[in-house]
Amino acid sequence: MKPAVRRQLVTEAAQLHSVATRRACLALGFPRSSHYYRAKRDPATALRMRLRELAMSRPRYGYRRLYVLLRREGWVVNHKRVLRLYREESLAVRTKRRRKLAARLRVMPPLVGRANEHWAIDFVSDQLESGARFRVLTAVDCFTRECLCLHASFRLLAPDVTAALDQVIRERGRPKTITLDNGTEFTSSHFDAWACRGGVQLDFIAPGKPVQNAHIESFNGRLRDECLNQSWFASLDDARLTLSAWRDDYNKTRLHSSLGDVAPEVFEARWIAAGAALGSPSALKRVV
Repeated sequence: MKPAVRRQLVTEAAQLHSVATRRACLALGFPRSSHYYRAKRDPATALRMRLRELAMSRPRYGYRRLYVLLRREGWVVNHKRVLRLYREESLAVRTKRRRKLAARLRVMPPLVGRANEHWAIDFVSDQLESGARFRVLTAVDCFTRECLCLHASFRLLAPDVTAALDQVIRERGRPKTITLDNGTEFTSSHFDAWACRGGVQLDFIAPGKPVQNAHIESFNGRLRDECLNQSWFASLDDARLTLSAWRDDYNKTRLHSSLGDVAPEVFEARWIAAGAALGSPSALKRVV
């Protein structure tokens, strides 16, 4: 029990039984010196207010990402103090504890060494205010973690999927490999012919093994937690606007611990600059 709580109990006991504070402290085993002590520590009001503002604007950020944001703004504070204030302000993110099962890939996937080399795609679903269901095609770059596509529609058949991916390819080039599950949209003859024409290798995961496509599964979890579960969609156009804004923030602003607490576009820019400094333009050439 914290001293502040014990002080409150002493005060309440003294008032309830009409006794002196000294007697209440003796009965509860709480030293009078501790009861009368008043902390001289800086309340850090400004820091608390800014921490709450950041937590309000980023409701799914934990204290580690909030600490990085504070440091970027110029606050001279360490992570332990941020954690203490974070707990005192009751800003903890609510999470569901899921049962974890041991899983292991039979074949280790090849390491990704550059951007636009290996993509991962999947679907997520949600519903509008009217109850109508819609699906979202998601795609990420496994190297930069950049969100390549968030295409929402009531129906997403194989031709719709290839059309959305063609749009991404026109903007950034063609990948060598795409990891995906065994959904009918991906196993159809149309999708297979599209991949064959473009020279794209399809890396299908084993049935019932989503862990083999961990990049997109992790991304879909962030998308649902930070966007879909936080939004109420009046129409499909409204959902598309919200997804577009979230994707822009995800790629340009959101912190990724796996990338050194920078956004995907910042990470890719640094990677390109580092490659150029080493004089290896071939390592930076996109796969077309």
